Amino acid sequence: MNYNFKEIFSILEKESKKFITPSVTEISNVNKSPYKTLISCLISLRTKDAVTLQASKRLLSKAPTPNKMIKLKESEIASLIHPANYYLTKAKRIREISKVLIKKYKGKVPLEMDELLKLKGVGRKTANIVLVYGHNKEGLPIDVHCSRIPNRLGWIKTKNANETEQVLRKILPKQYWNKFNDLFVKFGQNICVPVSPYCSKCPINKYCKKVDVKTSR
Repeated sequence: MNYNFKEIFSILEKESKKFITPSVTEISNVNKSPYKTLISCLISLRTKDAVTLQASKRLLSKAPTPNKMIKLKESEIASLIHPANYYLTKAKRIREISKVLIKKYKGKVPLEMDELLKLKGVGRKTANIVLVYGHNKEGLPIDVHCSRIPNRLGWIKTKNANETEQVLRKILPKQYWNKFNDLFVKFGQNICVPVSPYCSKCPINKYCKKVDVKTSR
């Protein structure tokens, strides 16, 4: 099967310059810090990008390291990241993870997927984001956009993010892994939206099988 990876990625790289960078990517690009990437990713769960960005900036300006984070009370962390969804739960988790990083990893964020997944509240998406954007290591972060769009294109036939990651790891050349999340999130937020995607102005329309697309604009 011809997936047209080269053509599609080339087009999306050009098109992505028109769109706002996702909050976690922006924070990572500015800071180049695995810890800040991890914390901003935890804040971002089920929270809009604009809220995530401001909440992360407020918190990380006060506590840019695990040692400084644990000096804050849970209530202080919660206040700084409000109105992020589940801010009370996230505040508790951020403080707990910071303690674990100090106790088990000498204040450093682990470099290995298996170790990252041992941190309470860290799933594969977050772990992959930390690897790619925090450590500049190989990874394949998958969110709803990164799962929906490859299915629409006809590359894969999967039901959830974990399945999508495992299949893409087999078919997608590694040269595209670290740019995949950023490009497909931008594309999914602006063109290939969940309901009625903008197929009429989609730059990769001719490569798309439009699987399960019932209506479009």
